[in-house]
Amino acid sequence: MAPSDARRHTAPTPSDRHAILVAAAFGPTPGAHPLPAAHGPEQNWLRAVVLGGQGRYAAARAELARVRVTGGVWSSFGASTEASLLRQLGGHRAAAVLDGRALAEAGSLRTGSGSTVAAWCDAATGLAADALGRGRLAVCGSLLHRCAAALDAAESEAGEKAFVRQRIRLAWVGAESALAAGDFTRARSRADRAVELADGFGSIRHSVKSDLVRSASLTGLSDHGPAMDLAADVLARAEEHGLIPLQWAAAMLLDGLGAGRDASRVRDVDAGRVRDVDAGRVRDLCATTIVGRGGRFVTSSAC
Repeated sequence: MAPSDARRHTAPTPSDRHAILVAAAFGPTPGAHPLPAAHGPEQNWLRAVVLGGQGRYAAARAELARVRVTGGVWSSFGASTEASLLRQLGGHRAAAVLDGRALAEAGSLRTGSGSTVAAWCDAATGLAADALGRGRLAVCGSLLHRCAAALDAAESEAGEKAFVRQRIRLAWVGAESALAAGDFTRARSRADRAVELADGFGSIRHSVKSDLVRSASLTGLSDHGPAMDLAADVLARAEEHGLIPLQWAAAMLLDGLGAGRDASRVRDVDAGRVRDVDAGRVRDLCATTIVGRGGRFVTSSAC
């Protein structure tokens, strides 16, 4: 085969390229790498979502820099996505600045389109998570309420399936807020809702994250076994799909559950074999990988 023929057979068409990016960002292939080149702000944003989920922070920020100069709804999506990357590693204060900008940009658009509502809700949920990370539970609750009301109104016209991703994120932060308040019953209810929605959404990354939130909600039980079992499953799935930030978070949870007793080594069933998993070691290895890929951990005093 001539080189020109090889290129013709291997280069994805525009529709193929978009489908590959959507499947990696919100579908069954979150670990896809390398990714096809982006053409336009939506595909830059999709690439950033995928790269961020894999812990490739520097590469994700480069894509978002291209998105944010376009203006309009994609600028809002870009700012709130960059905020989520900061928040993952403890940068709630800096994330709030970007989420606030994203909210303002979405709010300034004189349109009630689905993408505008989605962008506004992404920013509002992000701001709620930023407030939660800084101990501002009342502010977090108010923002979650506003986001839920906006989704209720939009879904009355577009249907309940139009904003599933936003509903999942709302459930995540709702569960985390309940955990912060010590209300484990409400946390489990919100986490269960996230798991249910994620199962129907079809995104492996959202399913893994929802199970991570659910495992945290189970820590309120007197028996930590269910929480540890689910967290170990999340750890294995995150590793399988190259979702380093979620693998790191699951290892953090497992290591924390082992405090005061030798339980940081958990039993993980893998293809019929039982192996020991040193959660503390996995946590440290993931953190090293994250830093090597451009992640910037923020200490609590600077968050």
